[in-house]
Amino acid sequence: MAEECKTPATQPPEAVAGLEMGGPLVSPSPFPVSRKVKPATIDGVHLILRVFCLISSMVGLSLMVTAKQSSTLSLYGFQLPVYSHWSYADSFEYLVGVSATAAAHSLLQLLISVSRLRKKAVVIPSQKYAWIMYAGDQIFAYAMMSAGSAASGVTSLNRTGIKHTALPNFCKPLHTFCNRVAASIVFTFLSCFFLAASAVLDVIWLTCY
Repeated sequence: MAEECKTPATQPPEAVAGLEMGGPLVSPSPFPVSRKVKPATIDGVHLILRVFCLISSMVGLSLMVTAKQSSTLSLYGFQLPVYSHWSYADSFEYLVGVSATAAAHSLLQLLISVSRLRKKAVVIPSQKYAWIMYAGDQIFAYAMMSAGSAASGVTSLNRTGIKHTALPNFCKPLHTFCNRVAASIVFTFLSCFFLAASAVLDVIWLTCY
């Protein structure tokens, strides 16, 4: 009976090593190509995405908070004074709040990444930290998308007015205001894209390491 537990002499060395390490339970990686991605490459891409997200969030935020204009509107031959400010719309206030929070998130992650790189350490030290980054990037990406979508609805209404009513196109006399708001929305969606790309990169890290 003792001889039956011995490894046959004809068995190749690879099989013996496999039995010692767990036999059939040890299998090659299902992602042989993705594991070739170096941690330094992922860290560098992470850093670039953080910088771009911070810039786009700050630009979108600054465009929105400076969006204001006064002019006159012609309605049925009457000249009416009109004044528009970003704080008059709840959706614009929501965009400002979300953009400021996303910019703070990107700045914090950027500072942490730069600090780790200066110490010659990896940006993502553990899976727990990677999951936290992934959750944060996902949450802010969805928040930026919702803020941009809400602001787009108000901007579209200002440009087209409402059919079958006397509500005019307010963007004709307030074109500077509307252009600033539109540009802010574009940068908001751009920030959403960078956050979503960062979340995908977090998934790649979790898959590879």
